[in-house]
Amino acid sequence: MRLHLFELEDQSWFPAVIRDLATDYLQFIQTRFRIDRAMTPLVRRALEKSGATRIVDLCSGGSGPLLLLVRDLAAAGVPIKATLTDLYPNEDAFTQISAESRGLIDFEPLPVDARHVPPHLPGLRTIFNGFHHLRPHDARSVLHAAASARQPIAVFEMSERSLRTLPVVLTPLFVWLATPFMRPFLWQRLFWTYVLPLVPLTCFWDGIVSQLRAYTPAELREMCQGSDPMTWEIGQIPIAKGRGRLTYLIGIPTL
Repeated sequence: MRLHLFELEDQSWFPAVIRDLATDYLQFIQTRFRIDRAMTPLVRRALEKSGATRIVDLCSGGSGPLLLLVRDLAAAGVPIKATLTDLYPNEDAFTQISAESRGLIDFEPLPVDARHVPPHLPGLRTIFNGFHHLRPHDARSVLHAAASARQPIAVFEMSERSLRTLPVVLTPLFVWLATPFMRPFLWQRLFWTYVLPLVPLTCFWDGIVSQLRAYTPAELREMCQGSDPMTWEIGQIPIAKGRGRLTYLIGIPTL
């Protein structure tokens, strides 16, 4: 049974510094496990089928796997540009990723609601590990809004309501071990991780809640029903050397 408990990072009152440091950790983990390699063939297929020439990343957090994904696509002969967006933009992280991308990635500095993407941001809408943040009504709205705007969409989730995700209870330990290797080096990162451990505690709570909030493929299929003409593809693929599964949903407007 899906439980939509609250995640700290979703709350408007939650301190931005802790939110940004927590999303930095998630960014580090996604990069470390190279989940982009599992996503790249699916994203490439969505781009080719839809004819989209830009990726518009929604709910970007700390930017997720987008930089590696764009590089993977370029290496495969599919040069693509992308735009980072979020309801609570992590501007420091966005600026860093944009600089590292050498012009391939830019960002929208103003808040962007995934249910109401501005018309000036056309392209393949992607959500990497952010769909579980949405309640069913809002999640359905995101999918139907893409269909109504005749824009393709690709959703990817590492969270899963499964015993495979039980190691999430060790998240504080993982945060403590990973922090010395995270860049850029920040004194505030050390303070909020080791002195007052709000970052590991935030990642621990939100990590558990993320698994409980995850949507199953069957629930995703039900959400797609009733949208404007769209071809939907939903499934799961292995990641992290078989230690987990990536759930995906891809929607392509039909002609």
